[in-house]
Amino acid sequence: MKKLKITVFLFAAIILLAACSRSQDKPVVKTNFMLDTMIKISAYGSGASEAIDAAFDRISEIEKKMNASAEDSEVTGINKAAGREYFKVSPDTFYVIKRGLYFSELSGGRFDITVGPLVKLWGIGTENARVPEEQEIKSALSLINYRDVLLDEENHGVMLKRPGMRIDLGAIAKGYAADEVIRILKEKGVRSAVADLGGNVYVLGKKPNGEPWKIGVQDPFAETRGDIFATVEVWDKTLVTSGVYERFFEEEGKRYHHILDTSTGYPVENGLVSVTIISDSSIDADALSTAAFSLGLKDGMRLVENLPGIEAIFVTADREVYITSGVEKYNFQIINEDFVLKQQ
Repeated sequence: MKKLKITVFLFAAIILLAACSRSQDKPVVKTNFMLDTMIKISAYGSGASEAIDAAFDRISEIEKKMNASAEDSEVTGINKAAGREYFKVSPDTFYVIKRGLYFSELSGGRFDITVGPLVKLWGIGTENARVPEEQEIKSALSLINYRDVLLDEENHGVMLKRPGMRIDLGAIAKGYAADEVIRILKEKGVRSAVADLGGNVYVLGKKPNGEPWKIGVQDPFAETRGDIFATVEVWDKTLVTSGVYERFFEEEGKRYHHILDTSTGYPVENGLVSVTIISDSSIDADALSTAAFSLGLKDGMRLVENLPGIEAIFVTADREVYITSGVEKYNFQIINEDFVLKQQ
């Protein structure tokens, strides 16, 4: 009898290392479970509490529109209408889908927002996780093609060409939510904050004492969230990590993680265990962390190096660390001697 173990890590792959210690600089901190993860927002200033509440309201709006598992979401509406008609969506969902299609094209389909049939089939991160039959995988793969997403710009309509196709925005919607959190905090007058959306971290401004934020990069081999192998110092930046440790299950001694290969139908196996993107835009970093991971070290590195203002940290199964050319300006430091920085 096979033994099935499902493990879902709900906390961020990147954790905040230090905040100001002076009592007058203590932040307002609030947490909530949304977007299938634990979200923590820390903000400084007199209006911080109300600003955080407004940010959580905005996340709730986005989740209701883009959750592919919810019966009444806009994404579900698109999927139900697949092969039949356009489905009108909000500007939020239309924008995220357009951005998703851009990165689908940029990555040659290694990141693909029509991966929904595979995501549903594997069920990773749910109680229904299993290894599908080969024929099931082939059937799901036949429905994956971002070029079969049709957009009606004037009416914000979205249509999937063939019945059975499914959009899944799980690899990009959280990034959009992080961007919206920071936008709202800024509008409410917050000048110093950290938004941690379970693997998507966005820091607003510097710490109240004027120092940059020191962010730790999660050790992808550690069993405990908060164990880190490296640090960077940033402000007004987002860091997003995709890794094999985030959601997975084990069957007959083999681990199956949630980053699915759109060419084979199985979890990606290319020697990488995590990719962290540093960027000004969390929606871009969210998509790129998945795209770069799926492309593998060589092609993923090449993709990121060709994108201005974006950097990446790659970690292999051998604990080798590769960084793009601009990472060092963020005072990148490996603090775990088990990891070795290598040259690509």
